[in-house]
Amino acid sequence: MKIFVVNCGSSSLKYQFIDTETREVLASGLAERIGPSSTGEFTHKPLGKEPVVKQVTMSEHSVAVSLALEHLANPDFGVVSSLGDIDAIGHRVVHGGVNYSESVLIDEAAIDVIKGNIPLSPLHNPANLMGIEACARILPSLPQVAVFDTAFHQTMPEVAYVYPIPYEYYEKHKLRKYGFHGTSHRYVAMRAIDMLQKAGMPTSRIITCHLGNGSSCAAVLNGKCIDTSMGLTPLEGLAMGTRSGSIDPAIIKFLCETEGLSLAEVDEILNKKSGMYGISKGLSNDFRDLIAAAEGGNALAQLALDIFFYRVRAVIGSYAAALGGVDAIVFTAGVGENSSFAREKILEGTGFLGVELDYAANNSQCGESDVSTPGAKARVLVVPTNEELMIALDTQQVVNNSSK
Repeated sequence: MKIFVVNCGSSSLKYQFIDTETREVLASGLAERIGPSSTGEFTHKPLGKEPVVKQVTMSEHSVAVSLALEHLANPDFGVVSSLGDIDAIGHRVVHGGVNYSESVLIDEAAIDVIKGNIPLSPLHNPANLMGIEACARILPSLPQVAVFDTAFHQTMPEVAYVYPIPYEYYEKHKLRKYGFHGTSHRYVAMRAIDMLQKAGMPTSRIITCHLGNGSSCAAVLNGKCIDTSMGLTPLEGLAMGTRSGSIDPAIIKFLCETEGLSLAEVDEILNKKSGMYGISKGLSNDFRDLIAAAEGGNALAQLALDIFFYRVRAVIGSYAAALGGVDAIVFTAGVGENSSFAREKILEGTGFLGVELDYAANNSQCGESDVSTPGAKARVLVVPTNEELMIALDTQQVVNNSSK
């Protein structure tokens, strides 16, 4: 099946066109600065052909979707003979709330749920809806599937997702831990289980670490999520590139009163001016820059890194307790996949969990790898994430099930 995978942001659209039989990405692209008042950039990368880059005004998301589809079927740089070769469309949707624990065929009921969860994801769900509506206008006969970032975490027990605040707020507003990056956590956990099974290793207790500018961990028991570090919003949990992660909530009131800030201004600070960026006094939220600065003697860059490593290590320890031990720790995403230094520092002092890092393997790692020593009880795995493939595979499954 050939799936058009769409990831819509407020002013951008990313896409991949994936053949689920071969798992090849036949084409990918990015539309940036979508809006009526600016000139945007559209990039289309077909497999085996030169990329196409255009400066073009895209007044709304339907224009960007049209451009993507036109380029997929273009006789010179396309990858299909006609749009009829597209079998279905899969959408990344950030928030499915308590309504969905798996991917679903998009119908009026699903649209209502996505709209109903806008208060929980005011920046992302409206943009996701724009992509869905644009595709429906252009290709109305094609099935569309919503793949939710929150769905994988819906298997968490109440003890993990209920906040210790008056229970009526959960009843009235569904204030609870939801978690994010679920499509990534599910994909790498699935791959990790496959890798461990092939090696004859235990597979029941896995900790997945999605580490990048946005970071989260998940505790996965027998393939099901039982806890995750992000919460009602992606602000909870680990210290991240620009997000504070978990802090004493009284800090918000303190800043409002002492700095004369509004709630909106504090929210902006915690989401966009904190984390690695805030600790380093605005030096960078890029781990490569921070590592270079720390090596050059910048004490705040070193502190930012140390806080990040410490907090990830602390979450790994707490999840090992929640799981009753650990069979594998999995690293993925930009930092998790690409920084051997970060993996080494995070795993310092975790020998009591059965972790034994093979430093040579860790430093030379490429692609899916086991970077632990042969006799280690807890495996350390590096698994490149592939959320788009997960969306495509889910879309194929949902469409096939719906036709039975």
